[in-house]
Amino acid sequence: MDFIDTHQHLIYRDRLGYGWTAGIPALASGDFTVAEYQALTADAGVAATVFMECGVDDGDWQAEARMVAGLVADPANRMLGQIASCRPEEDGIEGWLDECASLNVVGLRRILHVMPDGLSQTVRFRESLRAIGRRGLPFDLCFLARQLPVARDLLAACPDQPFVLDHCGVPDIAGGAFDSWALGIRAVAAFPNVVCKLSGITAYCAPGEAGEAAVAPYVAHVLDCFGTDRVLWGGDWPVVNLGAGLPAWIAMTRNLLAGLSADEQAAVAHGTARRIYRL
Repeated sequence: MDFIDTHQHLIYRDRLGYGWTAGIPALASGDFTVAEYQALTADAGVAATVFMECGVDDGDWQAEARMVAGLVADPANRMLGQIASCRPEEDGIEGWLDECASLNVVGLRRILHVMPDGLSQTVRFRESLRAIGRRGLPFDLCFLARQLPVARDLLAACPDQPFVLDHCGVPDIAGGAFDSWALGIRAVAAFPNVVCKLSGITAYCAPGEAGEAAVAPYVAHVLDCFGTDRVLWGGDWPVVNLGAGLPAWIAMTRNLLAGLSADEQAAVAHGTARRIYRL
């Protein structure tokens, strides 16, 4: 399996602000750069990446996309595009989409798990998502497991907008809250306009337990609900360092998908990503 990593974060503190990292010792200092990522994955079978907006400080979200466009433009970085931040609740979405067309943007995201549940239910937010959909761009959803009903309502309200559910809907693996999450995932998967990103989940395990056995039931349920043609892979580096770390997550993914056919493995590893993000 050659992977396209659809969830590559990068941190350049001399250029942008990352206030959210302050309380997380593993992420609170230092940079996480393209060069470091490439060294970490040199022999791991990652063929290319898609940058995922990194939750920069409010004044920097557009500057981040402009900076990353330069990284994507360098073939040596093996970056196929970026998923840029946006603010669907504010005026100006059409102007931002016009600029995104020149920034190698293949998708958009607004981190919603740190925002009030009602934000995605407003008329303006949903009108903005429809504008994104008219451009043919997918929208990544970052919701907690308890918010999956909110995600379901958004999917129903915007049936022509393609969505990507990040991090398998953020299951509370450490808390063992499988059943309620599993019901929420099955309800979300019933909507044909959403695919699921197999990413990030080792960070939700209890300390010292971020292994294959802990995450296997969650991966199996996602594959059962969505099917391999609606699942794509992401590394979530450097946040993955809070769990297994990127090399271990890549190796774990290979083992978890080993029972699938070659075509099914290829779909999860890179095929679904190419289709959804039009890479």
